[in-house]
Amino acid sequence: MNAPDTSTTANTFSLPGASLAPRLTSLSHGGGCGCKIAPGVLSDILKKAGNLPGLNLPPQLLVGIETADDAAVYQLNDEQALIATTDFFMPIVDDPYDFGRIAATNAISDVYAMGGTPIMALALVGMPVNVLPLETIGLILQGGQNVCRAAGIPIAGGHTIDSVEPIYGLVVMGLVHPSRVKKNSGAQAGDVLILGKPLGVGILSAALKKEMLDAEGYARMIALTTQLNKPGIALSAMDGVHALTDVTGFGLAGHALELARGAGLQARLDWARMPLIAGARALAAQGCITGASGRNWSSYDQEVLLPPGFSEIDRALLSDPQTSGGLLVSCSPDSADAVLALFHSQGFPEAAVIGDVAAGSGVRVH
Repeated sequence: MNAPDTSTTANTFSLPGASLAPRLTSLSHGGGCGCKIAPGVLSDILKKAGNLPGLNLPPQLLVGIETADDAAVYQLNDEQALIATTDFFMPIVDDPYDFGRIAATNAISDVYAMGGTPIMALALVGMPVNVLPLETIGLILQGGQNVCRAAGIPIAGGHTIDSVEPIYGLVVMGLVHPSRVKKNSGAQAGDVLILGKPLGVGILSAALKKEMLDAEGYARMIALTTQLNKPGIALSAMDGVHALTDVTGFGLAGHALELARGAGLQARLDWARMPLIAGARALAAQGCITGASGRNWSSYDQEVLLPPGFSEIDRALLSDPQTSGGLLVSCSPDSADAVLALFHSQGFPEAAVIGDVAAGSGVRVH
């Protein structure tokens, strides 16, 4: 299905056969994974919540909250483990169909990031029903359904509420062999780091909100944010792949830091090899930087070492929140070519080696 005609004024959005509706992004204070609570604030909240008294974790829970991994994993039997995750956010674009597609792709990614195959989804829907036309809400849901169809899974139910801001996302469940679960904490010293998608989605989304993103840039943004991270399924079967996560709201620095913390090692990033979305650096130089980028940086700047002369623009890209971003793979050097070949064969031509893992702690940028 093609997206609807998007002839607009500053704060309205036109749908075929419907009156002008408010722009989706005008109804939300943040968009996409930029809505995430900053890592430092989230850590403080969880510390204040404390541990639930008397809670005994079952041995079947293979992955919980210990290393801030992408999803929970519960072993069902010797051959199957259940992956469970949820993700939802407010609009990152004004086109309702594209918003639904992006949100669904982003939610399903967490299953792929654990090395699993998605099997089913539930929809999470919060909409200002007295503000948005029903046609708009219907297109959001249709976008999500079409992405789930592409992933080969049904939306089997869900929950809806009348909310002040539009919110859409999914609960997603998947399956993986217990021995093939790929945690974010399994990196080994000497590993190579590979990134599946280029950085800069947050920059482009900020440009869109400021009406500075051209049609080519928008098309590029939609293509990336609606591309399912299916290589995660095959990566789970590769013995040389030691750790896997996806880069989303905390930016590359934040998710690389989670990988480093989980392994008790240092993630070293080679900035000269970093794949960036075409035009993202120029837009950042024009001031198209999200507020979430700064919040991210202030949450983990003490653990990310930058080289002398590293520019403010590059720092913004390093902490830029990625909505439906790429997979970050930590693998042995002798499996790097196979990992890259897998990405390239499945339609990820910009996948690249971006660094390595070594003794130490935190993240170091070269």
